[in-house]
Amino acid sequence: MGKYVQAQRKGKSPIFKAHTRTRKGAVKLRSIDYAERRGYVRGVVKEILHDPGRGAPVAKIQFLNAYRFKRDMELMVATEGMYTGQFVYCGKKATLTIGNVLPLKQVPEGTIVCNVEAKVGDRGAFARGSGCFAVVISHDEDKGTTRLRLPSGGKKTVNSQVRAQIGVVAGGGR
Repeated sequence: MGKYVQAQRKGKSPIFKAHTRTRKGAVKLRSIDYAERRGYVRGVVKEILHDPGRGAPVAKIQFLNAYRFKRDMELMVATEGMYTGQFVYCGKKATLTIGNVLPLKQVPEGTIVCNVEAKVGDRGAFARGSGCFAVVISHDEDKGTTRLRLPSGGKKTVNSQVRAQIGVVAGGGR
């Protein structure tokens, strides 16, 4: 004769639904393109936002569109140390600086990364919660894979072409 937990009723019926109206949107890396595969793309952090229903803050980053005369806004996970007006570089030739997005092949062993892709081009899957990070353990050049230590403590092998953001996800002290 147990009772249903209130939080678990959110998926059941029209009442007790999660209030998603004020949420900012899906947090993803840039969709991969030629410029990011070969060189790098520069973006500017326009603002850092609080997203209701998420512990970690979100960064709104503006990039120039490579194909049309316009600017693209991307919502990315904010890393610790990120600030408005900061330049963020995405791509193979980007430097190893907090907030930048690089393929794991370019990242040395022992580096702390977050928002790691599971498959090439899926735009971020692992280590995205507030205060989370993954550590690059080793690279296997022959197989083209990289070993990661995830926030759970488990180890995972992923493709070396997979992208990751450098640093720890912000909002860890909440």
